[in-house]
Amino acid sequence: MSARRLWAAAVVAAAAAGSAGAAEHRVEIKDVAFVPGRVSVHAGDRVVWTNADIVAHTATAADHRFDVEIAPGGTGQVTLRRPGTIAYTCRYHPNMRGQIVVRP
Repeated sequence: MSARRLWAAAVVAAAAAGSAGAAEHRVEIKDVAFVPGRVSVHAGDRVVWTNADIVAHTATAADHRFDVEIAPGGTGQVTLRRPGTIAYTCRYHPNMRGQIVVRP
């Protein structure tokens, strides 16, 4: 096997190992609300929002870590790497509030 192929195989293996323990957490957007309103994840986990409403929404972090557009019937996602508590809202409907606690 060539050095280039060995290097490529090592990169793929490292990427797979780094994401092996990652989990996916789902938040539904329903009736102009994030459900559940608070989720707890580990660094490296992914949060996926599913929009069950008939209007567009966003998941916009107060600390600017993410700003995800979610079309009606669509999904949006973000992978969180830094520990901390993130408050987020919908830019179109500021009364929609959520919170993600990212643990190390």
